[in-house]
Amino acid sequence: MKSFALCMRARSHRVAFGHTLLEMTIAMALGLIVTAGAVSLYRSQRIAFTQAADAVQINDAGVAALTLIGEQLQMAGFVSADIPRTFTARPGLFGCTGGRPIGADDSLTCESLASHSDGVAVRYVADNVSTWPSAAGLATDCLGQGVTKTDADMPGVSIVNRFYAKTSGSTGEPELYCEGTGKANSSQPLVEGVERVRLRYWLAGASSAIDAAQLSPAQWPNVVAVDVCVLVRGVPQTPHTRYVDCDGVPTLSADARVRRAFWRRVAIRNNEGSAA
Repeated sequence: MKSFALCMRARSHRVAFGHTLLEMTIAMALGLIVTAGAVSLYRSQRIAFTQAADAVQINDAGVAALTLIGEQLQMAGFVSADIPRTFTARPGLFGCTGGRPIGADDSLTCESLASHSDGVAVRYVADNVSTWPSAAGLATDCLGQGVTKTDADMPGVSIVNRFYAKTSGSTGEPELYCEGTGKANSSQPLVEGVERVRLRYWLAGASSAIDAAQLSPAQWPNVVAVDVCVLVRGVPQTPHTRYVDCDGVPTLSADARVRRAFWRRVAIRNNEGSAA
């Protein structure tokens, strides 16, 4: 009887141990399922957040770039009412196709850019009303730099602001740059992520817009509007996304970055052709 009782007790211990191992196995399996679900949910939420944040950054950059370029284009050819128009005989615009304007303000030429971005130089006569005054009370360029007068007899100063997009040598990211009259040959980045600027010009009476390379020097005063497009790219996140470029062509990205093009048409109100 004693041996039978010991046998039964050992069997009961074995049965109890077997149930405990099974319960532990089930609990571990359930724990792994819950953990995997939580990790999957976290990853999906993180991806969604990254995509949303990237979309906001791209939109902000595109709107900011169009606003900055558009505001300057609207100033092209501007001369205050108390300044004779003969103060400047140069046209309010000069553009480059696939390049940026370089050289002296009164004899601009084009230099090719690896980014294939178009560039534009905007000329106007400024004072403390048409631009924000500097700390010294001077009219300012696109970078807020004070510009001194070249002719003491005139109440305004000649401003030339040059816009284009290129890759930053320090960050490796594409940016919208501006070079102002306040400091020659010293451009500064304004908006990060702008990969390309595309500009097309409308002549008075024309049925379509044309590139800067198609305009002769005598035609720049007859530009009445500019079609501006900026192509903005985001951070690496998804492979081979599709987008429509500044020429309206559906394109497959060669990297893992999302891209978006932003368009705007700007009327040129102060050019000679606009006033005609």
